Amino acid sequence: MEQDSMRVLAFAAQKGGAGKTTLAANVAVQAERSGAGPVAMIDTDPQGSLTHWHRQREEETPAFVQAPIARLGEHVAEMRDRGTKLLIIDTPPAITSTIGHVMQAADLVVIPTRPSPHDLRAAGATVDIAERLGKPIVFVINGAHPTAKITTEAAIALSQHGPLASAVIHQRTNFAASMIDGRTVLEVPGRSRSPEEIAELWSYLKSLLFRDAAHGISRPGAAAPEEASLLKVAGA
Repeated sequence: MEQDSMRVLAFAAQKGGAGKTTLAANVAVQAERSGAGPVAMIDTDPQGSLTHWHRQREEETPAFVQAPIARLGEHVAEMRDRGTKLLIIDTPPAITSTIGHVMQAADLVVIPTRPSPHDLRAAGATVDIAERLGKPIVFVINGAHPTAKITTEAAIALSQHGPLASAVIHQRTNFAASMIDGRTVLEVPGRSRSPEEIAELWSYLKSLLFRDAAHGISRPGAAAPEEASLLKVAGA
């Protein structure tokens, strides 16, 4: 994988409970473990969930940077100068000016969405900001239930408005349990498909972030070549 310069990945969702902080932490660890580092993270959410998670973490990686939103641009430039290859930024669960500032710095905006009518409706406001700023997006279905029909319905609805990640993240208790003590599902014992799903998600995001510049990254409303098969989602 060629990484000539740092890429910035933002996780944004208007509705609380979409799981963006958990996904941001898990993707950061997976990216670091798979050789895409150095990886750094910034928490712009006043609730500080990602900050608290990192304080509990025993591992030194990924790195964590305290960056006030007013100086976000400076910190992003500093991380690039330090040789950081991937910067992941978590955002507040509300439509605020902070999200706009973060999106301005992002190369790709990840919008985690739970398969529920309320979450699907809320995703529109986040997409609107990305469209105004001309930033590429990708939806990720998070907290899905394998046998729930609404997961397939959510995939169909989301794919009408932008690229949909090929990985579907299913609801499992190990996501919440691991976040309590600074770990991820990749680092807890036990048999679960959660690590496989996170690995697949990172592989998909990596393919967008580090795609040859001649191909570019899909813009809102455009289907990416790796867009999820609805048949695959239906059979997850």
